[in-house]
Amino acid sequence: MAYTSLLSFSVCLLVLFHGCFAQIDLVTNHHQDQPWGQPQQPQPRHQSQCQLQNLNALQPKHRFRSEAGETEFWDQNEDQFQCAGVAFLRHKIQRKGLLLPSFTSAPMLFYVEQGEGIHGAVFPGCPETYQSQSQQNIQDRPQRDQHQKLRRLKEGDVVALPAGVAHWIFNNGRSQLVLVALVDVGNDANQLDENFRKFFLAGNPQGGVVRGGQSRDRNQRQSRTQRGEREEEESQESGGNNVLSGFRDNLLAQAFGIDTRLARKLQNERDNRGAIVRMEHGFEWPEEGQRRQGREEEGEEEREPKWKRRQESQKEGSEEEERQERGRGRRRSGNGLEETFCSMRLKHRTPASSADVFNPRGGRITTVNSFNLPILQYLQLSAERGVLYNNAIYAPHWNMNAHSIVYITRGNGRIQIVSENGEAIFDEQVERGQVITVPQNHAVVKKAGRRGFEWIAFKTNANAKISQIAGRVSIMRGLPVDVLANSFGISREEAMRLKHNRREVSVFSPRQGSQQ
Repeated sequence: MAYTSLLSFSVCLLVLFHGCFAQIDLVTNHHQDQPWGQPQQPQPRHQSQCQLQNLNALQPKHRFRSEAGETEFWDQNEDQFQCAGVAFLRHKIQRKGLLLPSFTSAPMLFYVEQGEGIHGAVFPGCPETYQSQSQQNIQDRPQRDQHQKLRRLKEGDVVALPAGVAHWIFNNGRSQLVLVALVDVGNDANQLDENFRKFFLAGNPQGGVVRGGQSRDRNQRQSRTQRGEREEEESQESGGNNVLSGFRDNLLAQAFGIDTRLARKLQNERDNRGAIVRMEHGFEWPEEGQRRQGREEEGEEEREPKWKRRQESQKEGSEEEERQERGRGRRRSGNGLEETFCSMRLKHRTPASSADVFNPRGGRITTVNSFNLPILQYLQLSAERGVLYNNAIYAPHWNMNAHSIVYITRGNGRIQIVSENGEAIFDEQVERGQVITVPQNHAVVKKAGRRGFEWIAFKTNANAKISQIAGRVSIMRGLPVDVLANSFGISREEAMRLKHNRREVSVFSPRQGSQQ
């Protein structure tokens, strides 16, 4: 009898502790799955074959024209893109052109190469706290509309978008708006295969825009013939290529609470305008108070030099602490949602005043990473904007923890890339509009031509790091002079010159007698 009671008691304890540990494990996993509120640990990338013997500077291969612009794709089947696990594209949006709302299955970084516009991204569950007034009146009344936050786009902006977040872009400027974008299809956030996919919520874009220039057969890896490519570019899908097109119209009508006639219009089956349409009736930018709030949140106010901002921040530090202390009680009552990704910055400006490295005779380097744009910690991407003056050099270096996909935005220059075998797998002049991938740990050097040299580099790590081979912060400076002398078979005097002749940090001014 006592044995039976003891056995029953033991079983009860086992069930109780099992339930407790299960709940603890559930809570732990729940917190680990919170991507927005907590800092993220780096996730493993999809590994790809990177046996690159020769690299080429690439131009876009596929072009798809729309009513108010065009979209260009680089060939995703190129070995260098397969190695990096990325897709690359460019949008050219005419005045009053609207890039239709869409989302991708992988994180995206895009750079504003030219022009200005308005960008909107819609996060599920976030409130519609902004108001716009439509230019089109109904019954002689101006119509006010509530929506989520809008962001101004200007040349030099870097914008981050998580996987699955719907966004749109409108050109309200006076010239063409040009955007270049990297889609990180090898990112862990992409649970599909590594083929580019763009999901449109409206319109009837060409099938090639949806698939990044790829054919319907995802297993087809051969390059398309010139005739086939032209047919793909000029053809227009007749069945509708947005995500609403595949639903039955009666189910759409019930879901939206509308009639079936309007539901069929949502499917845009006979819409031939493409992915970029002309907005006949524009909308007004939000009221002044909301504009000011948006500029402050996005860092668009005129920036003073970093040293001055540092002095002011130290002076105002105590006042800020008092304000935070007073506001803690109110913040604790929030639901946590609006205080995380609903107010998270997606955009970072890269003006000359914010450069990380500046040489008045050589140029500047500006880095955008998770320290100045925290959402990149979740996306595991970063960017580097480089500006070299006439004949200046960006120090030879290697990317320690990332691939670097370089797009030339202005001027021309020479890039050399060296593999682990000591072979130059790329040594050519490059110019505006070309793309070249620098694989991880491959040594690279850039030298500007006579017109200067500018680029934007997208990197596959939230905090990409480089290790310089020359310059004041290089590996040569960190090695003992005797190690250098014996490693290269040179004298100590020569090793000292090798170690100390370049006192500049990363951007080197041209030396007398240097040749292109």
